[in-house]
Amino acid sequence: MKSIIITGSTRGIGYALAVAFLNRGCKVMINGRSEESTRSAMAALSERYPSDHIAGVAGDVSEYKVVQNLWDEGVSIFGNIDIWINNAGISHEQAPPWLIPAQELQAVVQTNILGELFGTQVAIQGFLQQGFGALYNMEGMGADGKTHGVKGLSVYGMTKAGLHFFNHSLADEISHPQIITGALQPGMVLTDLIMDRYRDRPQDWEADRKILNMIASPIDDVANWMAEKIITNKKNGAYFKYSSTWRILKRMMSTFLQRTTHREK
Repeated sequence: MKSIIITGSTRGIGYALAVAFLNRGCKVMINGRSEESTRSAMAALSERYPSDHIAGVAGDVSEYKVVQNLWDEGVSIFGNIDIWINNAGISHEQAPPWLIPAQELQAVVQTNILGELFGTQVAIQGFLQQGFGALYNMEGMGADGKTHGVKGLSVYGMTKAGLHFFNHSLADEISHPQIITGALQPGMVLTDLIMDRYRDRPQDWEADRKILNMIASPIDDVANWMAEKIITNKKNGAYFKYSSTWRILKRMMSTFLQRTTHREK
């Protein structure tokens, strides 16, 4: 039975991963920025899973003491931590960088970069003390050096591009036979991070909705695939990328066939 900590896991892909691990009998500590979001997510999970398999600690991962507290609480509750997943990340308003408020720019960089660095440091130090563990860092749009033609997300993409370099370099820093690191790339998933960009732009959502629904992967499918890969992986430096050209083409073809069948009926 694995014990797992997932940062930024009260919603979106982080929450879906928590569910996927719980479905596999694991113990999971979730984390959200606020006490309210963390309590709400824990309450929802507690309705479906044993209470001794679920824990939660609120806090902003851009603060080192918060991240260290996550580890300390996890060890106190579960005894040890087998897997740590740095998933917490935020975006910004869709605009050129010179139009984004300085405070918002700072929050994105601190959460997406410092949050992952702090999580990596705390987790690896903890793994070295207990003698084993696996760390996985979540990537996102921009990790491949592209923002896929989406204007106004250059800052967010910059943070993810930097993390991509960091993740590929991190495995070379590890020399312990029982400690591994890896990176996760879910591809396009319709999480709150994406949907929030359309909150005040309903016309843009209507224009983009059909294509997004075709190219975006179901969040539960992605989470289940990643959870299985993570639990079974023993290779340092593994890079698990869910989205691929053939998967996108398969979904587009499936959508086309469903519409064709519907019209024929």
